[in-house]
Amino acid sequence: MIDGGVGADDSRVSRSGGVPLAPPDFVWPLCATCSGPLQFLAQLLPDDVPNLDRLLLIFMCQNDPGMCDEWEPFAGGNRAYLLAQAGVVPAEPPAAGETRLDAVTTLAVQQADYSNADHALGFVGGQPDWIQNDETPACPRCGGPMKFVAQMEEGPSGMNFGGGGCGYAFACASCEQAAFLWQCG
Repeated sequence: MIDGGVGADDSRVSRSGGVPLAPPDFVWPLCATCSGPLQFLAQLLPDDVPNLDRLLLIFMCQNDPGMCDEWEPFAGGNRAYLLAQAGVVPAEPPAAGETRLDAVTTLAVQQADYSNADHALGFVGGQPDWIQNDETPACPRCGGPMKFVAQMEEGPSGMNFGGGGCGYAFACASCEQAAFLWQCG
């Protein structure tokens, strides 16, 4: 994924920042620790991600960074959703809390040598490039290992993965479950 330029706040593209596209009855997620609204990080469209047939939305708590276990996949400091694309509309963020990133950046997915791309914001498919140890999550429904979907870099939009860290998105398509975690050095 490379920086595809500034995007519209509610565009139907893979992007970081802005507001997520979600079903009309979508309820903005709250942090399990601080009860504040989670910050919307990114949406990835199935057209851009191999073996993904649903919209992926990623959220993380930034109300008190580092205090809500937002690096753990199921501790409640972050949340990832797999949603059908049909009928999605821009979600309404809560009035208070750290709900938006500083910028909206479109994520252009292309074949590239990730290690040499100065403007790379991550990659989709393949294997995660773990900073620490392998932390592939188990699906909360079936217990099987979740499939790696994307790795995200902090980039220009203001994502915070502990300063120089990476975020990792996973999914279990058969159970319609998604997970997100991050690591830093």
